[in-house]
Amino acid sequence: MKIFYKAISLLGIFLFSSCAAFFNQPVFQEPSRTGEFSKSTKTLLDLPPASQPVEVAVYNFSDQTGQYKAVENGSTFSTAVSQGGTTMLIKALEDSGWFIPIERENLNNLSTERNIIRNTKQEYIKNLNPNEPPLPPLLYAGLILEGGVISYDTNIITGGLGARYFGLGGSSKYRQDRITVYLRAVSTSNGEILKTVYVSKTILSQAIDASFFRFVKFQRLLEAETGITQNEPVQLAMKDAIEKAVHDLIIEGIQKQFWSTQGGKEVNDQLVADYVAEKEKDESTLLFDRLQVSRQAQNALGISVGGNLPDNDYSTQDIGFLGRLEYQRYFGRYFNVGLKASVFRIDNGRQYRNIFASADLNGQFALLPNDKLTPFIYAGSGVIISLLDPFNDFEFKTGEPFFKVQYGVGLEYFISNKVGIKVFGEHNLVFTDKLEKAVQGKRNDFYYNFGVGLNYYFKL
Repeated sequence: MKIFYKAISLLGIFLFSSCAAFFNQPVFQEPSRTGEFSKSTKTLLDLPPASQPVEVAVYNFSDQTGQYKAVENGSTFSTAVSQGGTTMLIKALEDSGWFIPIERENLNNLSTERNIIRNTKQEYIKNLNPNEPPLPPLLYAGLILEGGVISYDTNIITGGLGARYFGLGGSSKYRQDRITVYLRAVSTSNGEILKTVYVSKTILSQAIDASFFRFVKFQRLLEAETGITQNEPVQLAMKDAIEKAVHDLIIEGIQKQFWSTQGGKEVNDQLVADYVAEKEKDESTLLFDRLQVSRQAQNALGISVGGNLPDNDYSTQDIGFLGRLEYQRYFGRYFNVGLKASVFRIDNGRQYRNIFASADLNGQFALLPNDKLTPFIYAGSGVIISLLDPFNDFEFKTGEPFFKVQYGVGLEYFISNKVGIKVFGEHNLVFTDKLEKAVQGKRNDFYYNFGVGLNYYFKL
């Protein structure tokens, strides 16, 4: 029964750490409700009021992808995205308070109804009341909004994680799709395209399950499973992207002085400044949330601390300290040459202990030079020398220099364009077996350095 209780506990952990949707499983039919807000709805509603709303016409904001909904064995005749983009856009324009949408999608219906009203007035009502006013003219728009959904990419990221032991296990899977919309404002006076905005939105699907399959007693088999799948609605993601596009169009129109808020220049400048900061961050982020930074510095000074682990002829191998200063000179974005000066202790316990200094010249290659978090590899050669005499009360006495080669890997995270934090590990191969004053076997002495450091970048 202990196994049974462990199984129940593990299943509980899976469920409590998954999604809240598990505890809101639909059991009964639900009544209609007001549509949900997307993540951009509140941002759109919180915009300050416009100085003068602008009449806009939307003829068609359509699905331009031509894609059909994918299934395992091909595709269906259902479209991948909603065909109601025009309706969503008109709703977003209305919610913003910055535009007065004018009916143009079904203009034929509107014209037909107005003709019916006009004919009815002429034939019947005017005979009864000669002073009956004519039908007021249709509003005309100063702007036409065009564009549409231009791409729907499926499975841009897929993955998962799972484990099973003694019939007890669980797994999680995820998939990410991406929808992209373009929106442009066209002047009806001269046909000039005033502004175009581009917005993308990812769509997440997740599945989590846990299962148990085990004989808990002779001829007694316990089997249990549970799980939850959650798919972000495509319609809601499309609504989010359209609302974000409307919001960005409004702010960029303020920036170009096409329109203004009621608060005047101070409110306008604050809105534009916040938007520009957000846009710079978005534009520096690549497809898979890889944040890019622009670094123009060609020089770097670094300081590092860490440990040293020997791999030599003694049986005891303890961790000693490491301190390091370095200078790096960049030649392009990917490659730099670095000069490092290190002081460290090789510690073999009671058998041997000494402090060494080394000077290294390395070539370093950054794998993702413009990313906020970038891995790097390096290799080079150097010289090492002892600083103390371990057999004469550790008095200061430099020993014979030995040549070596080293290679290593690391990871650096940039706090800003000028400061980066790094972790590293390296392997040093000395061209001698006399480093620790003991010669045994055929293998030369090795040691490992590892640590954390801080780099400061600057231009000369």
